[in-house]
Amino acid sequence: MALFNRKSIATAPTAEAPAVDPALAALTGTYTLDPAHSSIGFTVRHAMVTNVRGSFGEHEGTLVLDGTDPANSSASIDVKIASVDTGIADRDGHLVSGDFFDAEKFPLMTFRSTKAEQLGGEAYRITGDLTIKDVTRPLSIDLEFNGSATDVYGNERVGFEGSTDILRSDWGLTWNAALETGGVMVSDKVKLTFDISAIKAAPAA
Repeated sequence: MALFNRKSIATAPTAEAPAVDPALAALTGTYTLDPAHSSIGFTVRHAMVTNVRGSFGEHEGTLVLDGTDPANSSASIDVKIASVDTGIADRDGHLVSGDFFDAEKFPLMTFRSTKAEQLGGEAYRITGDLTIKDVTRPLSIDLEFNGSATDVYGNERVGFEGSTDILRSDWGLTWNAALETGGVMVSDKVKLTFDISAIKAAPAA
């Protein structure tokens, strides 16, 4: 089941509006990210030879899905920088310091969507503004819609997973160290990953 209806190429003008998939329309509503079943992470090359992976343990957000007009769907996510976890306490401490995120001064990384579109099948792209520290830049994230389900507690859920590549220097994250053998300690390119489970809010009384 697609989250966004595919646009068909009309061969002749028609006055009839495209039929709305009832199952798609049923997804319409506001959803809250479930942090216990969601992950927002990153992968970055270290010392030119291996990858370091990490994630942010504390985040919250809202998805607004419109099943009858999916272009009106949107997403808003706030990530607590101090919750970064790479498995090494000293490295995490360096990441939240002024050399990188400066979490004390800029405690949140935020994303606010401005556009949603279907790429084909269950593949989508959401575009918006990513803010890290005091820098806001446009960002597009390619996502796969994993479907919807009602869990054992009666919660209606939707799931997405996806990723995008950024250059950290675009957001002012420029710290580095040169290696004796050439190259640098930390690559500029960072892969962001998203595995999202969100719960539909109950309709207002």
